[in-house]
Amino acid sequence: MNKYFDIKDKIYDITEKYPETIDIFVANDFSQFADKNMRKSLGKSISLDMACTSKKVNVELFEQKLVDAIEQNRASKDGSLVMAEKPQHADIRIDGVLPCPVKIPMLEGFEAWLKENEGRFNFTIDYELKSANLGLDFIKERIESGDESNLSDLFMSAGFDLFFDKNLMGQFKEKGVFEDITGIDQLNKDFDNEYIDLKDPLKQYTIVGVVPAIFMVNTEELKGREMPKSWEDLLKPEFESSISIPMRDLDMFNALLLNIYKKFGEEGVAKLGRSLLKSMHPAEMVKAHTKKSEFNMPAITVMPYFFTRMVQENSPMKPVWPEDGAIISPIFLLSKKDSKERIKPFVDFFFSKEIGEILSFNGKMPSTHPAVDNGLSEEQKFMWVGWDFINSNDIGGLIKKCEQLFNGVYEL
Repeated sequence: MNKYFDIKDKIYDITEKYPETIDIFVANDFSQFADKNMRKSLGKSISLDMACTSKKVNVELFEQKLVDAIEQNRASKDGSLVMAEKPQHADIRIDGVLPCPVKIPMLEGFEAWLKENEGRFNFTIDYELKSANLGLDFIKERIESGDESNLSDLFMSAGFDLFFDKNLMGQFKEKGVFEDITGIDQLNKDFDNEYIDLKDPLKQYTIVGVVPAIFMVNTEELKGREMPKSWEDLLKPEFESSISIPMRDLDMFNALLLNIYKKFGEEGVAKLGRSLLKSMHPAEMVKAHTKKSEFNMPAITVMPYFFTRMVQENSPMKPVWPEDGAIISPIFLLSKKDSKERIKPFVDFFFSKEIGEILSFNGKMPSTHPAVDNGLSEEQKFMWVGWDFINSNDIGGLIKKCEQLFNGVYEL
């Protein structure tokens, strides 16, 4: 028994009172609770001990993890944790939006590394590494002004709109503010081969990992239709109003729009829009077949590869890795050129084998670090828009155009 909550308390009540526990749930195979709607629905009906029992998790050990997160958050607010102190005018600032499944181990690894290197740096460091479900607003506020001096020295996040929109980070990209200082000549073989190359030819941006989008097919809802094997299959007329797409995950949604536009043109994006049945969190869709009376069920759900680990063996939901490649949302690392001497150790940490293995093993987000074995087969290829496409298009404007095409409000 702890002083914060009881194991009989509902998940919703715990996460509402202590939002810092959300990351703990997500990092420990309760990824459905990353979604606010799921916390409101499922979280109001299931207690902590019930959730742990369903996952065969030791409730006492998990309870302690939640307590540790609560107390660490309180200590951080009180300023009693040395490594969590925030200098008002730090010499180096690091901002990041980390994917929910890997946020806790990455942050713990970073703070342990900082503690090990406490006497190494003769300058102050400020950092803010938040969960992706909290959004990018805190970063956008500092870059919309167009003032280079407001930029943090190091950024880590996914997001085509954030990093390429000319009203956001794209304006600084054009000025050559960033530089890839990893010193890596060849990326992981999964991303540096005859069909794909994630190295930025302008040597400005670094991609440390990717979030792949695959299909989850509900075989009970195919109703005589063939199992889809490619993105082209998803655009067929028979799948109109049959697909769930993660529109609330803007990084993934934008990656889908841009890749479909590049490969299939305006009509392809319009067809994708016509295929939409609903937008649901992937964690909802993995188990939606158990609540048929409540849903007009999609036959196919496009979702991050990570959520395939939630599928039970006897489920009608079957994962499909597209034959033409899983569309990827890259996880970027941006280093400010003027700060490279000071931030090189931090870049080396975030683009290390240790962090790469956390991305790949904990989050099913394959790493670009050459020493990481992502455990992929030769058939598990990727679809990537490519640097030529990025550098020859107004990505921010193109995303807005694709959104209009998808929603059926753009004249073809």
